[in-house]
Amino acid sequence: MRAARLIKMVLLLQSRPTMTAAELARELEVSERTVTRDAQALSEAGVPVYAERGRAGGYRLIGGYRTRLTGLARGEAEALFLSGVPGALREMGLEDAASAARLKVSAALLPSLRDASRTAAQRFHLDAPNWFREPETPELLPAVADAVWDDRPITARYRRGEDEVVRELEPYGLVLKAGVWYLCARVAAADGGGDGPFRVYRIDRFSAVEPGEARFARDEGFDLPAFWSERAEQFARSILRAEVVVRLSPRGVRQLPYAVDALSAREALDGADAPDADGWVRVTLPVESEEVAHTQLRGLGPEVEVLAPAALRERFAADARRSAALYGDEGAAAT
Repeated sequence: MRAARLIKMVLLLQSRPTMTAAELARELEVSERTVTRDAQALSEAGVPVYAERGRAGGYRLIGGYRTRLTGLARGEAEALFLSGVPGALREMGLEDAASAARLKVSAALLPSLRDASRTAAQRFHLDAPNWFREPETPELLPAVADAVWDDRPITARYRRGEDEVVRELEPYGLVLKAGVWYLCARVAAADGGGDGPFRVYRIDRFSAVEPGEARFARDEGFDLPAFWSERAEQFARSILRAEVVVRLSPRGVRQLPYAVDALSAREALDGADAPDADGWVRVTLPVESEEVAHTQLRGLGPEVEVLAPAALRERFAADARRSAALYGDEGAAAT
């Protein structure tokens, strides 16, 4: 533990002209007295750490000293490519590896480029979760992430409805979608031979995960982004089990993608009839159910007219009558 801290201290001093004891203590998560002892230990080991006293003082390396301990370990290199998603790194337990990797890269750069990580961080930030929702990190995510990185099979207990099932899985990749973590994995064949199908699992539904000892042989042709894109579209299509026919005003056409699922809006507008004399268009909209369609399309207000099915049209007519009662003369008098 101390050896790793001493290396980190050298890398910090190599990446900056001078650092105060307080700054080093904050970066290393130790006390200033520990920083003083560590600096002395480095000096005794032949690392030219120089301490300047006074208000403008601090610690620095002298004589153009450069450490050779800047090579990235495999785990650090992999984590570095994810450094734009700090929340995801933290949830997977890779924050320390990414921090060490950034330090090593910074130490290897020319002095004029050492602020690159800071300037980039000030100009780009990825916030993955949805608005108005507190993301919850699945308890078993770090264990699953370790298995993904190490290509180790897992025995997973998975909640499916009211039941729990046990699956032997080869974990291929993790996906963070709208604040929810998913595992893309190949199911082990029942007879222990051959290749099973690839499937997607919500990690917050795992109740237990046991990693195996031996590594599995990855299918090098597996493309995680392409697989996820295909499965996401399949899922979106699978829940669009009903259809409604509506007329949309020009404004309603523009607002439809914000009111319903993107896939549903795209398919409806692609098949839209030609606009009538007033610019309204007739579309057939794939929906999850009439109930969901009622909730979604209400947001369009007078920019949509439901034509079919008749039961849904009557629900919107009833909504319109209630609104008219609220906002008509009698409603105003009642208030």
